[in-house]
Amino acid sequence: MIAITGATGHLGNNLVRALAGQGRDVRCLVLQRDSLRPLEGLDVEVVHGDVRDRDALARAFRGADVVFHLASVIAITSGQARLLDAVNARGTRNVVETCLECGVRRLVYTSSVHALVEPPRGRAIDEDMPFDPDRIRFAYGKSKARGTLAVLDGVRRGLDAVILSPTGIIGPYDFAPSEMGRLFIAYARGQVRAYVDGGYDFVDVRDVALGHIAASEKGRSGHAYVLSGERVTVKALLETLAGLTGIPAPRRRIPGWAADAIAPLSALFGRLARTKPLFTPDSLYYLRSNSESNH
Repeated sequence: MIAITGATGHLGNNLVRALAGQGRDVRCLVLQRDSLRPLEGLDVEVVHGDVRDRDALARAFRGADVVFHLASVIAITSGQARLLDAVNARGTRNVVETCLECGVRRLVYTSSVHALVEPPRGRAIDEDMPFDPDRIRFAYGKSKARGTLAVLDGVRRGLDAVILSPTGIIGPYDFAPSEMGRLFIAYARGQVRAYVDGGYDFVDVRDVALGHIAASEKGRSGHAYVLSGERVTVKALLETLAGLTGIPAPRRRIPGWAADAIAPLSALFGRLARTKPLFTPDSLYYLRSNSESNH
């Protein structure tokens, strides 16, 4: 039996599909309020619960040979530090403790490249970069680093666990949708009329799912692996979307100083309107940061 937290998410449902395609028995921990549409047509067991609830985790993990812990809150805006810590850090600690109590053979934890200390320019991101929340700039990365440290503490106490740090995930079955999925939808609707400089490393969600399965079978306990694809500039990404949609790529470039001035206002408007902005100070920083990965 395989148990998966975050099974209805973008990566989660792709992992479920890959495992179900292999004929594996899969049990999915799903929030009560979450839609089950991403799991429609898949022969899986569903357990409702939250990673903040140890009893729910015990119900999901009991009898499981492998646990994939994918559930997390992803945020590119400020003001969510408490929720991020509760789910990504303390929730992961709950997963570790429950795995130990239930005798789970192996835990595969989905961390993030943002949980790694950013390397200096000229050095690629690799598995030797430390997880140090005090040296990470934004709340999301800090929370994922704390979650990773909880997993490593579990390893020191006898838990067999492998850590995976994906870069920017894109691809099919993006039901929510994800931050990048929202950008793609906005582009298809003709709502993206300008671009900013920068780029990021993107990886196909299906490759990340297969990487999780490989880690469950061949990964070294206590080791962290970076799952990356290829660095793509914002301009090149929009040109690719233009080729797919037939909608011309925007030619107007927003200067860096103007983007820096607009981003906080965009984030503030998003909070007031209860919508998610397409770019924020956090996302601008990531687009300009060193996202080169050592493939």
